[in-house]
Amino acid sequence: MSLGQVRIQAEDFDLNAELARLRADNPKVGAIVSFVGTVRDLNEGASVAEMELEHYAGMTEQSILAIIEQARQRWPVFGALVIHRVGPLKPQEQIVLVAVTSAHRGEAFAACEFIIDYLKTEAPFWKKEQTPDGARWVDARVSDDVALNKWKV
Repeated sequence: MSLGQVRIQAEDFDLNAELARLRADNPKVGAIVSFVGTVRDLNEGASVAEMELEHYAGMTEQSILAIIEQARQRWPVFGALVIHRVGPLKPQEQIVLVAVTSAHRGEAFAACEFIIDYLKTEAPFWKKEQTPDGARWVDARVSDDVALNKWKV
């Protein structure tokens, strides 16, 4: 696997298989840190029956690769994988996987958190939720912007 890999897909992913592939690439890996985001059944006080994710094909992948490259410039990581699902998803389904390998846990944790914080705010995805009151587009969260700001130097 190259330093950074991005997959945008409708299909679910197998966390254990993905982490095994990422680790198999480099015998120097001492740490793998992963984050899996899932669909919540409640958002902003409303029940969510389904979330539909859309993206801008090509542009989304390049945006995420640029985020991975920024992480690589900050920390000595061996590899990074981002899988982001699109299409309709139900509560408890997996949306995103961010996984990072490095020699040590500190770098892997920091790079993984950096990638997901940038992904939440900078990658071109659009989310629409189905609620009892009908469909609504999900706005950016202030908490995501706050998380992103801690990385700005």
